[in-house]
Amino acid sequence: MKIFKNLWWFFKQERRSYLMGILLLGFVALLQLVPPKMIGYVVDDMQRDVLTGKRLVVMMAILLVVALLCYVTRYFWRIMIFGSSIKLARQLRNNLYSHFTKMSPSFYQRKRIGDLMAHATNDLQAIQQTAGSGVLTLVDSLTTGGFVLIMMATTISWKLTLISLIPMPFMALSTSYYGSLLHKRFHKAQQAFSSLNDKVQESVSGVKVIKTFGEEKEDVEEFIQSSKDVVKKNMAVAKIDALFDPTISLIVGFSFILSIVFGSRMVIHNELTIGDLVAFTTYLGLLIWPMLAFGWLFNIVERGSASYDRVASLLSEKEDIIEVKEALTEPPQGDLEVNIQSFSYPQYEKKVLADIQFSLRKGQTLGIVGKTGSGKTTLLKLLIREFDQYEGSIQFGKGELKNYTLHALRSSIGYVPQDHFLFSATVGENIAFAMPYATQEEIEEAASIANVHRDIQDFTEGYHTVVGERGVSLSGGQKQRLSIARALLLNPELLILDDSLSAVDARTEENILASLRENRQSKTTIITTHRLSAVAHADLILVLEEGRIAQMGTHEWLTKQKGWYKDMYERQQLESLVELGG
Repeated sequence: MKIFKNLWWFFKQERRSYLMGILLLGFVALLQLVPPKMIGYVVDDMQRDVLTGKRLVVMMAILLVVALLCYVTRYFWRIMIFGSSIKLARQLRNNLYSHFTKMSPSFYQRKRIGDLMAHATNDLQAIQQTAGSGVLTLVDSLTTGGFVLIMMATTISWKLTLISLIPMPFMALSTSYYGSLLHKRFHKAQQAFSSLNDKVQESVSGVKVIKTFGEEKEDVEEFIQSSKDVVKKNMAVAKIDALFDPTISLIVGFSFILSIVFGSRMVIHNELTIGDLVAFTTYLGLLIWPMLAFGWLFNIVERGSASYDRVASLLSEKEDIIEVKEALTEPPQGDLEVNIQSFSYPQYEKKVLADIQFSLRKGQTLGIVGKTGSGKTTLLKLLIREFDQYEGSIQFGKGELKNYTLHALRSSIGYVPQDHFLFSATVGENIAFAMPYATQEEIEEAASIANVHRDIQDFTEGYHTVVGERGVSLSGGQKQRLSIARALLLNPELLILDDSLSAVDARTEENILASLRENRQSKTTIITTHRLSAVAHADLILVLEEGRIAQMGTHEWLTKQKGWYKDMYERQQLESLVELGG
């Protein structure tokens, strides 16, 4: 029952709805006590031959009123209790989604997307059922069962009531044991579903790669195995689940046998009337639902408890990026001073960056080049504050990077990552993602600077063309340029292009860079690239090697110095000549 303690914060929040629902449930439980008593009166009157038509009509009228009251009352308690449980699911879903948006990339490196989706669907559904059906079964089993037992003991026979309750301890022991098994097995079943969910998400996202390598058969077989594992784990849950009702029915059946055997003896000895025995067995029939509800309660509670533990564990994950008290809320503007003594990724000891020092004046352009894995993207991640665990300082404008709120910092930065993500929306909506109220003229201007405006005009519906999931209908170069346009629309103080021109040809690259120089004369720009022509115009170029600055200077100066930059520049010039000759 720990789950109800864990959800107490929500029950307090919705106390009016739950209190009203519980009161209505109690009222229904009292109303259900009337019919058995009426039946007992009718049987006794028939036995004594005193039943009149008028008395029978009165009793039928009472039963009709009770039925109507039960109908109306049950309608309202369902709204109160089940409606509140839906609010809980909504609140937890919003909390999860908000939590996901706050977590750093390291969180998503440790967690699988399919698993996170399973938390937000199956687990929340189980918790919702606990706050709805769980509360119902708890209250109904206690109120209906309690009222029925009191009625049986006080108005008919307390001796017969005690005798009929003899099998009940066995039910408590068995349901407790089943509940413990169910908790463990349901937890494993949810984990299996998470794995299956992750498999489907991964396969659908990578369907092009799967088809390219002809791995469809193997992928389907892997899915079938995952699906079989889910079925196996859920069958294990179902086997325990299936034990609740038969066990309870068996125990209630023994209670019926005891009540009829000993009740008949009491009738023979004139301790009970036949009407009392009929009413008693009818009340005993009313106890079947509370007993079943009690077993069902264990089922619901254990499922909800396992799911709540999974969701609570996820929500307890701490944010890596913590804003300082009284952080600067004004978006930073001005010079950039970087002094990173060392940086290692969380849970890894190896230094990824060391001794990175440079200054960039407002309006200047910085180029960052180097071999794959030299630390270019890592440096950019520190600039956009995806990680804070570094030794040193990064000064942007008036303050240290860590002293700004994340909103203030990132509203000044336009970041175009290597992995270009486009939403299943129109071209215009993708460009205006960070500025949904941008005018059409502003959107087109950003697209023109990114050299993608003409491409968009050639689309079937222009800026209203839906690009498909992750931009599946666009070429790599078009996706890159749309991502650049999306960042340019913000007119950011600092524009960061992380190898964002790799999929365009040399002429398109030259046009984009010329537009950037023209339109961003007073704004700072950082470009990482493998194509040195993209940074030839930069005011400062860093050559990174194994996380350190191997060379630093302008393009003209670096091409005259021995080292990686000069060698790579000459090689790329030769490749260009060969392509032109071809």
